[in-house]
Parts: sequence; C-alpha cells; structure tokens
Amino acid sequence: MTSMGKTRRMMSVGLIGAALALTLAAPARAGETPTAAAGWHLTPTGTDARFRGLAAVDRSTAWAAGSRGTVLRTTDGGRSWRNVSPAGAGDLEFRDVQAFDARRAVVLAIGEGEASRVLRTEDGGATWTESFRNTDPRAFYDCMTFFDRRHGLAMSDPVDGKYRILATRDGGRSWQVLPTAGMPDALPGEAGFAASGQCLVSAGPRDVWLATGGGATARVLHSADRGLTWTATTTPIPAGDPAKGVFGLAFRDRTHGIAVGGDYRKDQPSPQAGAVTGDGGRTWRTSTTPPPAYRSGVAWLPHAKAAALAVGPTGTDLTTDGGRTWRTVDTGSYDTVDCTADGSCWASGEKGRIARLVRKD
Repeated sequence: MTSMGKTRRMMSVGLIGAALALTLAAPARAGETPTAAAGWHLTPTGTDARFRGLAAVDRSTAWAAGSRGTVLRTTDGGRSWRNVSPAGAGDLEFRDVQAFDARRAVVLAIGEGEASRVLRTEDGGATWTESFRNTDPRAFYDCMTFFDRRHGLAMSDPVDGKYRILATRDGGRSWQVLPTAGMPDALPGEAGFAASGQCLVSAGPRDVWLATGGGATARVLHSADRGLTWTATTTPIPAGDPAKGVFGLAFRDRTHGIAVGGDYRKDQPSPQAGAVTGDGGRTWRTSTTPPPAYRSGVAWLPHAKAAALAVGPTGTDLTTDGGRTWRTVDTGSYDTVDCTADGSCWASGEKGRIARLVRKD
C-alpha cells in the first residue's frame, strides 16, 4: 500500500483506527492468524446459541439474534450481554435483527408457514410484540432490512415463481405483502439464504438489493423504489446447486457493493466466492483474489471507502481495495459482521460467539 493510500485510510476514532490497523498488518497466509495490531475479541455471552442475526448500533450497543429463540443485547461494548429473548420463543429460529437504538429492535424468525414471524420491542427486550406471522405454507422468509426507523422490507423465497416482499411503514409495527407485478420471475430452484441476515440489504432511502442462489446462476436483484419494481443481474459467484450462491451483500452507497458466498458445505471448495459492483448492481465482476473459502457475511469498514471485512466458518478476510482482493486476517468462525458509523465492528456466529474488533496494544 502506498503512503498516500495509507493516509486516505487513516482515522482518528478509536475502533475505526483499530479496524484500519488490520490493513497495515503483515499479509497472512490462508489458514494462519496474523499478528496484527487489531483483531476480534470474544465477549462472554453465556450461551451456545448460534447467532446469524446481528445489529450493531454503536460502540456500546449491539443486538444478536439466533437459534432457540435467543436474543441478546449489550449496552457496555460487549463486556456483558443480557438475555432479552421473547417469552415462549424457544422453538423459533431467529436469523435477522434490525435495531434502531438500545431500546427498539425488530427480529425475524425463519421457516415454513407460521415459523416465519416478526417481533418488535420498544423497551430493550423486556417485552415483545408479534407484528407479523406468515400464514402461507408456501412462504419462507429469510432476511429483512430497514431504510430508516419507519420503512423496512422482509423477503421470502419464491411463491408462485416470484420472491415475496413484505413492507412496513411504521417501524415494524405492521406489515403488508407488496404486489409482485414488478418482480422478475425466479429461476428454477432459486432461493435466498438465511445465513447472515444479509441476503436483503439497503443503502439510502429507497435502494435495496436481494441475493440469490440455488438456481442455474447466482443473481442479485435491485429495486430503486423500496421493493415495488426490481431488475435481476447475474453474478459470477458459482451456483447451480442448492448449497451455492450469493449469501451476503454490503453496499457502501447506492453504487458500490460487495457480494460474498460460495458453497456452504464444509467438504466443498468455494472458488470465486467474492464479486464487486460499481454501478449499483447492474454489472458484477469477480474479485481478482477472492476470499479463499465460503463466506456468509460482509461489511464495509466505517469511513473507509475501500476497506471491508468478510466472515465465514473458516475465518475473516480483509479487503482494502473495494473487494477486488482479499486476504485472511483471522481464522475464527463467524457467520455475520456489522460495523457502525462511530467506528465499531462486531461479528457473531456458532457456539455463542460474539466478538468486537479491538486494538491489540
């Protein structure tokens, strides 16, 4: 990296600086954990639930949603986590959470028929209200995203050959199924992956992207009008199998995006596991040096125009050139990652693992 490149990426906020320190570390060979100046610090969660849903609010506050109906919240930077799981939710599989602050959050449970639900809290998880329960046995909701504190969407695998989109205009208190007239036909076998809460992501007030796999090709669908009309674009990430496709998306703004995925089966390789776009998803190109294995989650580092992290069961990878090249910087297992405007990055995954990116002094 040139000195000019380093200067552009230097930041003054504490954890942003810690994240950026990874970009200055010596390159790590695949399978090795580097001796970087920053890294993931596991926090004590007191549970072995798997957390595929993660919403980082700021450096102090984060929410995690996972298996067995488990929801955790921290307000002290991960030093302690409070179990704020909804009562009677032990049979639900939470795969996504969207949080507005330390008190207000929305969680999505996945599954066929009535297993797909949305619950909302306004008191830090002390009480929860179910705001949506799917009654169509053909629907299976995977992910959700919010444009702001009021407007959000959730997506279901195809019903009658088209992805189903659920919308809220009141912060998740009520939901309505959108018409499908503007939705392209799904490919045979195509679906979303409820692996990281990142198969449906938004940037700005109206743009939203939907990641797919399982069909002949892995696609990304884009809407510029909050889910009313969509266009579909093929990505170079391999598909053609129910276990392959795009698993996670991240957009820095309405034009620059990263897609990660691969084959989630442990015994299968995942070549071409990363792709990038610079035109809002109209075209995608393969990463020159992609992540070395399947990755399910991805997030841009705050205030770093070209730096991002990708995570999966075999490690964390870093890019400093907008997703064109990646290198492994940690070998711990994580399913999803999220970063905040004030400079914090969090990751979560199996066996109760929730970590925060911290400087190693």
